[in-house]
Amino acid sequence: MELNLSHVDYLQVGVTSQKTMKLLPNVGRKATQKVAVADHDGVVTCFGMKKGEAVPVFKSLPGQKISRLELGGALGTPQEKIFVSSGSEVRGYTKKGKQFLTFEANLTESINAMHVSGADLFVCASYIYNHYCDCKDQDYYLSGDKISDILCLPVETVGRTVPILACQDRVLRVLQGSDLQYDVEVPGPPTVLELLNRDGGKGGEEVLYGTADGKLGLVQITKSGPITGWELDNEKKKGGVLCIDTFDIVGDGVKDILVGRDDGTVEVYGLDSSNEPTLRFENVLSESITSIQGGCVGKEMYDEVLATTYTGWVSGLTTEPQQMVAGPGDEIKMSRETQGKVAALRAELEQLQVKVLQGREKYQQSSQSSTAVSSVPVFSINDKFTLCQDDASYSLTLEVQTAIDNLLLQSDVPIDLLDVEKNSAVVSFSECDSESNGNFLLATYRCQANTTRLELKVRSIEGQYGTLQAYVTPRLQPKTCQVRQYQIKPLSLHQRTHAIDQERPMNTLRLTGQFSFAEIHCWVVFCLPEVPEKTPAGDGITFYFQNTFLGTQLEATYCKGEANFKSDNISTISILKDVLSKEATKRKINLNTFYEVNEDSVSHTLRMIHPKLEYQLILAKKVQLIDALKVHEGNADFLIPEYRSILDESAQLLEEYKKQPAHLERLYGMITDLFIDKFKFKGQNVKTKVSQLLAILNNYELDSLMEFFSEA
Repeated sequence: MELNLSHVDYLQVGVTSQKTMKLLPNVGRKATQKVAVADHDGVVTCFGMKKGEAVPVFKSLPGQKISRLELGGALGTPQEKIFVSSGSEVRGYTKKGKQFLTFEANLTESINAMHVSGADLFVCASYIYNHYCDCKDQDYYLSGDKISDILCLPVETVGRTVPILACQDRVLRVLQGSDLQYDVEVPGPPTVLELLNRDGGKGGEEVLYGTADGKLGLVQITKSGPITGWELDNEKKKGGVLCIDTFDIVGDGVKDILVGRDDGTVEVYGLDSSNEPTLRFENVLSESITSIQGGCVGKEMYDEVLATTYTGWVSGLTTEPQQMVAGPGDEIKMSRETQGKVAALRAELEQLQVKVLQGREKYQQSSQSSTAVSSVPVFSINDKFTLCQDDASYSLTLEVQTAIDNLLLQSDVPIDLLDVEKNSAVVSFSECDSESNGNFLLATYRCQANTTRLELKVRSIEGQYGTLQAYVTPRLQPKTCQVRQYQIKPLSLHQRTHAIDQERPMNTLRLTGQFSFAEIHCWVVFCLPEVPEKTPAGDGITFYFQNTFLGTQLEATYCKGEANFKSDNISTISILKDVLSKEATKRKINLNTFYEVNEDSVSHTLRMIHPKLEYQLILAKKVQLIDALKVHEGNADFLIPEYRSILDESAQLLEEYKKQPAHLERLYGMITDLFIDKFKFKGQNVKTKVSQLLAILNNYELDSLMEFFSEA
């Protein structure tokens, strides 16, 4: 069944965090539902719709930024009490707006995730989980990585309290009291958890999760262990999942899955006969979707998907048909209600324009005064710098609450800027003198009017580390700018994984010395992404990584006074040795270094590079032929099939070649580093033979390359 939903905006509040909007339940007849939404100004707004207008039920006073909004109430009754967390405090409001609870959790950090179930309150800060019953402390747990979200299975169905933590190390942690019951491995860093059908399905144990890299999945949390349901890959490279809900929007008696993503995509998935999700509807808004709910808001009898965006827009995608019909001569007739709305909006717009002019004149007059001080306007930036597994690049997303005028990117390490289809900004590059001022990249993006969100892609080179800086200038007066910094780490293309293949030929690096567990952990955090900043509990820890570009692996095991690193890529070991030695020297710590090189690992790494290199060489050859073949574009019948297919696919080939700047040079660089590193561990300097290596690469054959490596 095809789903047609129409977009309608209801009202705008301040900037919002993830999961800060809920629909209050309907009691009895099928009337419209009230909406509760909280923002960064600390305001809780509850409103309903009447004759197409948003009518406020209540609005709280401003305060500290609100990070979560949940509904609660006694078990078995309608969940219509509103709970919000701001800082380390939880407040409760009735549906009429009366504040009945102020509870200080006494956490050292702000609450970033919360769940309410009857008299039980579950809150999480970055690494800490706390459970309170009737505002009294019950359970406590320290997580191994940052907590993104928390959920509990419904107590009335499963008969016990089962908290589930979504943690950034690609794990769901299922707790029992203050202890970890078991881990559930998921395919990406989980960002949001939601009960299937809002009640956990038949047994109350089914949980939906969304990940930062855009994957979606279902898992059953049983007493004995997890049962994985379905997993939905992010093949179309959409944004990360920020919010999920289940609601029967199609009206077929089966609840659909509603998904909101950080690139503004709203999706509706239906479940087919085998309970597998299929996409029924998709709509893209211009900002990230922070909350999503299914219900009836705008008009009785018409269900809709309600979404809140980052800048605070509360918008509906409604099943109600649009109020416009084509009349004679294709004129568009509007209903009286719509005409009234348009007239009211025009009047409001005129009033605002007058106010802006008055304000501008007042500002101009006051700026002439010698005592006038210009105040800098404050604006929020929502930014995300994440490693994309599919193309081994970093995605930098910047979202501002007002239109962006321009963005300046500056980097003190060599990085490539990749093309992003969604990006409509005009980019211009400035020449850099890396030797005198340390700049390797200076690029300016000039944005079109009303651009509030910008997505960029960069690719770094492992072994070269430093800082990428983004200077964001919005369209505000007086002109002001905010700077955001992002660390490019020495092993920047490595990603955490749950396990590695121990059968591969491994090179080993062992370090011993007078360093503490906290110090060695700090060095590992400096070298590798996705490692929690907080020192893990216990005496030692093991992390596993995979290189997203080559697929090579790394195992890091360390404790006080000793660290062991194993990798099938000798260049990874070489980078770690150099960086860790430098960090230890800075702290005046003497390191004893032992290493063991496995000769088979070099040929193993070359075989892993081979398919990528071969593909790029073939692509480069095809692109070189395109111009010559285009002479025969009109009459290509006499060409051999291979050349005809190159001519037919010329647009795609050029597009792919353009998307991968310096890809071939990068692969050549990796092979050169591998060659130098292999002999560096033997105490030999082979930089004089690099020219011979490049000559072999120009007439590439895997066998001759491996022969050169072994003979050199």
